[in-house]
Amino acid sequence: MSKLRDLVAQELGVAVDQRVVAMAGAIVAKHGAASRAVLFYGSCLREQRLEGVMLDFYLIVSNYRAAYTKRWLAAANRLIPPNVFYFEHDGLVAKYAVLSEADFARMCGPATSSVSVWARFAQPSRLIWASDELARRRAIDAVTHAAPTLLAAAGIRPGELPLELWRRAFALTYSAELRSERKERAGSVVDLEPERYERFTAPALATARSMHLHASWAWRRIEGKALSIARLAKASLTFAGGAEYIAWKINRHAGTNIRLKPWQRRHPLLAGLSLLPKLLRSGAVR
Repeated sequence: MSKLRDLVAQELGVAVDQRVVAMAGAIVAKHGAASRAVLFYGSCLREQRLEGVMLDFYLIVSNYRAAYTKRWLAAANRLIPPNVFYFEHDGLVAKYAVLSEADFARMCGPATSSVSVWARFAQPSRLIWASDELARRRAIDAVTHAAPTLLAAAGIRPGELPLELWRRAFALTYSAELRSERKERAGSVVDLEPERYERFTAPALATARSMHLHASWAWRRIEGKALSIARLAKASLTFAGGAEYIAWKINRHAGTNIRLKPWQRRHPLLAGLSLLPKLLRSGAVR
């Protein structure tokens, strides 16, 4: 796996816009000494204009209890990881997910049937910040398992061309979650950077062949969609900023201009309940 790890480390180390770095720093400051690493991922990696888009981060923490001042947030993060928060800083908006180092390592690899983490980190990402060298190494190690897990879960077909394998693999993962993107998005992820996926194929397959994943895709779809709903409910109904996040998604996908009323900001649970039907009608999730 050393060649694959080298490729992952090189990719994670690519520089990003300093506004992204500043946003990551603000997220770290919010959670203090529990912060271990921040990863930046998603379509915004390729964006030059950051205004009007939502940046995507993962905050990796030492443990959930240390990451929060409220015990129930830590409990929720342990019960249905990750917690997802809406965040604003210096004119930009983001959402960030919180995982412990242990959960991040587990959810990037074959130990979990849920696709949500290993499918994302089989794609390009950036390690924006790490608290120390050990945290940096652990983040790289975790991400290194993501691509082999994806390919092992998809199944290796003799004679299948590398890019076809990746497209098929991502199509399977997109079918296992509630996603805002169209079905064609799974293929376009690969087509935007074909050379990258060609480069990763051989070393990722070398590790994938030794992995044994037992969950069926029928089960992954059931589990994935159920977890998507649970996580969305957590983010939109319970946590501070959730109502703003769900309103942002509706506005983006339906072309509306929903602005939260004062009572919705004071009562995020009621706000989430009132906004969820609009979210579903908008086509923001499928």
